[in-house]
Amino acid sequence: MGENRWQWADAWIFVSLVIASGAGRHRRAASSRRPEGVRLADVLSTADHLNRALPERREIEVAVRRLVGAGLVSVTDGWFRITPDGERLWRTRPNAGLATTVDTVQGALIRRHTPGDADWHLCEAEHAAAVQEYVVRSIPMPRRSPENRAHQE
Repeated sequence: MGENRWQWADAWIFVSLVIASGAGRHRRAASSRRPEGVRLADVLSTADHLNRALPERREIEVAVRRLVGAGLVSVTDGWFRITPDGERLWRTRPNAGLATTVDTVQGALIRRHTPGDADWHLCEAEHAAAVQEYVVRSIPMPRRSPENRAHQE
């Protein structure tokens, strides 16, 4: 497969970004101090849920460079955001019966967009920190029995 064709990993990362960001449902107000978007650990969590695997650093870097270059995603100060063109792609993707969402999005990418090549890099340390954050978040917290709580009256 050529470098100028969308790969399955590109669609996997795009779908993970969209789902992690709530597909537009949880947008921040313009006056909010918290940026709109998601962090890399959120993307990893969703990617793992979709494919039962964590994308490697290189897969993320290549996919994000291609998605940013195509105008579908933006990254600023570690916050990943879906652009209006990316939202349009997501909302107008075909529903393909037995095909997975990632496969459907890959087909839509191939038909509608050309991969770009933005100057974006994901260093090993940043990827490792996001993986560590995801792993720590994934550890279930022990449940506390209400019977063991001290009653304060």
